[in-house]
Order: sequence, then C-alpha cells, then structure tokens
Amino acid sequence: MVSAEKALELGVVEIVADGPGDLLSQLDGRKVTVAGGAQVVLHTKGATMREIPPSARERFLHNLANPDILLILLVLAGMGIMFELKSPGAILPGVVGGICLLLALYSMSALPVSSAGVGLILFGMLLLLAELKVPSHGILTVGGVISFMLGGLLLMDTSVAPAIRTSWQVVIVMGVLLVLFFLFIVGASIRAHRRKVGTGGEGLRQARGRALGPLAPVGEVLVEGERWRARAESGTIAEGEEIEVVGQDGLTLLVRKRSVERATGASS
Repeated sequence: MVSAEKALELGVVEIVADGPGDLLSQLDGRKVTVAGGAQVVLHTKGATMREIPPSARERFLHNLANPDILLILLVLAGMGIMFELKSPGAILPGVVGGICLLLALYSMSALPVSSAGVGLILFGMLLLLAELKVPSHGILTVGGVISFMLGGLLLMDTSVAPAIRTSWQVVIVMGVLLVLFFLFIVGASIRAHRRKVGTGGEGLRQARGRALGPLAPVGEVLVEGERWRARAESGTIAEGEEIEVVGQDGLTLLVRKRSVERATGASS
C-alpha cells in the first residue's frame, strides 16, 4: 500500500483531490479521448453536482458486503442446517439456513475472504455436529467453538484489504450464541431419549384397562379408549376386571390382572 501522493508520483493516478468540488476544478480544461478516437475538452469548473441515491436493491447488496454480516449469516446457516439434520421435518430451520447460506455465498464473492478462515468456521460447525453423534465429553464442543472463533477472526484476507476485518465483539457474540444453541439442541436430545415411548407396544406397556369379555385366555379388552384383542398372561380374566398391559404380540396385547400385581407387590 502506498499513499495518494506516492501513487501520483509513480503515475498510478493523475489527480489527487480533496473532495468532489476540488476534483471538478482540476478536471476543467483537460482533454480526454472518447469512443471513436475523438478528443473532448472537459468543462467541469462550477458544474452542478446531483446526488443519485442507491436503490433498495443496491443498499441491500451493499449491506451484504460486510464482514460482520457475513459471519452472522454463516452462523445462522449453520444453526438452521444443524437443527434440520437433528430434527428432520422441521422445515423452517432448514429453509432459513439455506437462504442464509446462499446470501453468505454472495457476501463471500464480494469480500476478500480468507480460505483458512472459512475452513476453520466450517470445521468448527462439523465438530459441533459430530458432538451430537459421538460422546466426547465436551471435547468436540470446545474444539468446535475454538475453531469457529479463530475462523471468525481470520475470515478476511487482510493482505488484500487491511482495513476490512471482522469485529472481535461480533465474533464473541456469535460464538456465545452458537454455544447456547448447541446446548439447547443437546438438551432437547437428552430429553427426547429420556421421554417415555408413547406409541407402539412400548407405549402401551403398563397401560391400564378392563376386560370387555372373559379372557380364557383370549378375548377383547378396552385400553385407552380402544378395543384390542388380548391374551391373558396366565389363567383367565373375568369380564369387567381391570387389567394391565405387559406386552404385545403383533396385534394382540398380553395382559394380566391388576389384582395379581398388587398382591405380588404386597408380598414382596
């Protein structure tokens, strides 16, 4: 990088101006060659300047060309995709994550992005995703967060544009947000594993009902408002007696008298 004066001395630029007015004054009287080879004398001194504001589209695209916005988009994309992979069918997180990923790709095309920074961020996301599948006692989580934060700090290629870099405050906030999101996902996963099965044979186990007719040993029972074919685990069960489901054999429930269970519990 060289100063404006040095660039003028080297012939890289022709004019160094203090502002738009000074630029117009220095351009006045200069001859320029236009298309077709004709020469035109510029008369710019005292010219009226009219500001043309950017359109909404241009403002939106300009805001995307911001390293902090790029980092936020990458985090939102990662969280949305991870949530969708963890809970297939949620749809909305996957859609939001996909949109953020596409916007992040545009942002990366407009900024001097460091491949090392992007690689560290992606590697950190993969480590966090792997934590959901591999019990590492937090090692993958710590490694993923460290990799993400290093990637955020190295996201911009400062050798190309030293003034463009991510804010360390944004890096820290996004790192904390990613950790909180990951803890939420892990907590939801643990709660899902601990939740009692509510469907199928396992969901009906220990469900209570009554015999709609004598079970000697096969008959019909009413369990949770539904009629089921049932078979008594042992002996016979009279009509109207309370029963408890102990298993399932295809579409037939295996049941026993609740009175038998109470007697067994009292004797033990």
